[in-house]
Amino acid sequence: MTAPGEASPDLATETFLAHRNLLFTVAYEMLGSAADAEDVLQETWLKWAGVDLAEIREHRAYLVRITTRQALTRLRTLGRRKESYVGTWLPEPLLTAPDVAEDVELADHVSMAMLLVLETLRPTERAVFVLREVFDMPYDEIAEAVGKTPAAVRQIGHRARSHVSARRPRGDVTPAETRGAIDAFQKAIETGDLQGLLDMLAPDVVFLGDGGGVKQAVLRPIVGADKVARLLAAGHVQIPAQSLRPRHVNGHPALVLQLDGEVDTVITLRIDEGKITGLYAVRNPAKLSHMEEETALRR
Repeated sequence: MTAPGEASPDLATETFLAHRNLLFTVAYEMLGSAADAEDVLQETWLKWAGVDLAEIREHRAYLVRITTRQALTRLRTLGRRKESYVGTWLPEPLLTAPDVAEDVELADHVSMAMLLVLETLRPTERAVFVLREVFDMPYDEIAEAVGKTPAAVRQIGHRARSHVSARRPRGDVTPAETRGAIDAFQKAIETGDLQGLLDMLAPDVVFLGDGGGVKQAVLRPIVGADKVARLLAAGHVQIPAQSLRPRHVNGHPALVLQLDGEVDTVITLRIDEGKITGLYAVRNPAKLSHMEEETALRR
């Protein structure tokens, strides 16, 4: 029997599962980590299972509120953890279904470049931006989720939006253009074609690597087309034939390096005005455990 004040197990489970993809996307965009997003969902479920659904008017809004608050708590903990991180911290890459790329706006928001921009926001600013700009939630619902007044949320949202606008990718890139860049980039990497790489890279391109102190990676950003091209051309000799595979990562085409049947490195690109302006290579094994299966990202 269900105790007074508790939800029916079947109804609670069905409702949670119906919104699970949405809740995962909210948590992932706030945290930049699939593993932490899954932990937040577990915490959300534990709280959700104990509520009286008859007292909840909007199940979706209530679940988003729980998820947001749990993610905010974890985001502050992650901030302290990143302070002692070895080398550059990059968001955890997420293998996504190809249809995510067809939702251009969603793909933009979950791209590695955008997640890095969101990292520059304060926790509450990030929550407000994600809930408003990505999920178009009303200000009063966001206010309840973050514990602020609607007026305060509007101000926070305006500040966050201005901050992101000044740092987001400079131009729209179609999926076809991105796929073309990935194909050309893969060919140049596999052949060590230095000139081919130089032709694709923006003069101020930035290469970031994340080994987490476990795998070898550049500890500081490498800036400039010549330096980045030489780094990549030199590294091609260490890449066995047929080991680079194009996949969809964070809503965009990317390259996944597999060695001995396991994911070794995930390389994602930022493209602005036809040139590669950012390269992100994640090698930290703790961030690659979710790369074996597609994950649904939904609004």
